[in-house]
Amino acid sequence: MSDIEGPTLRRRRLGAELKRCREAAGLTQQDVSRHFEWHSAKVTRIETARVAVTPRDVRDLLTLYEVRDQSYREALVELARMSRERTWWTDYRDIMRPGNFVGLEAAASAVRTWEPVIVPGLLQTPAYMRSLMRSGRPLDPEEHIDRRINLRLTRQGRLRSDRPLEFSAFIDESVVRRTIGGDDVMAEQLRHLIEVSKLPNVFLRILPLTVGEHLFLGGPVTLLEFRETTHMDVVYMEGLAGDLYEEQPDMVDWYRQEFERLSAKALDHRTTIKTIESLLVA
Repeated sequence: MSDIEGPTLRRRRLGAELKRCREAAGLTQQDVSRHFEWHSAKVTRIETARVAVTPRDVRDLLTLYEVRDQSYREALVELARMSRERTWWTDYRDIMRPGNFVGLEAAASAVRTWEPVIVPGLLQTPAYMRSLMRSGRPLDPEEHIDRRINLRLTRQGRLRSDRPLEFSAFIDESVVRRTIGGDDVMAEQLRHLIEVSKLPNVFLRILPLTVGEHLFLGGPVTLLEFRETTHMDVVYMEGLAGDLYEEQPDMVDWYRQEFERLSAKALDHRTTIKTIESLLVA
């Protein structure tokens, strides 16, 4: 059990193990819900890591599933305890989107993201963030916007941490050509992209407008990878109608292959930086 993987990944690992035990026992989610007189969706939420499960519930579930290996039982009970720990993002839950993307990002070893409209959040300057948030949330008081900016800046700390996130960002060419917040804000943002791209763990690639159509035209896509538990890799897609998390390994692999195809079409890292530099002197 890794000490650095965080409660979000632990909760997902626990849910996957409990699902495996249930299926080995030949029980359906409905069977379990009826046995404990739980809400019909509780087992689903536990197995998909949508809710934290108590150590007592884990013991009861393992007893129902006739799991007798004491060391395995104790390991899962401990996983339940650790998955309920407070984290730095707990204080921001009221402004986070459903699904705890922030927790997944904090536990990931590598992230690949496609952004067709704006600079990816981990690469944004505070002024660029504020301009976007004022536009997208015109009724929010300034203190709420400040909290959202603080959350995003804290997330950016992973890029320079002792365990730095390997971050590969593919952006549409229009992202660096679209002025957000005025000329000064955008110039600062472009300079920041050049500077942060000097980090050995950050890879920025522009997809030229001349490429034409491709699979990811529909919106932003992020692939979160967990080096020690690759079966836990997940694809996140943010949309106005709601967010989608794709966790099926075959589908995650399909998206991974699409990122490889996108990489083949994008400018390389060096040409990307030269393109951004040319916009600053234009």
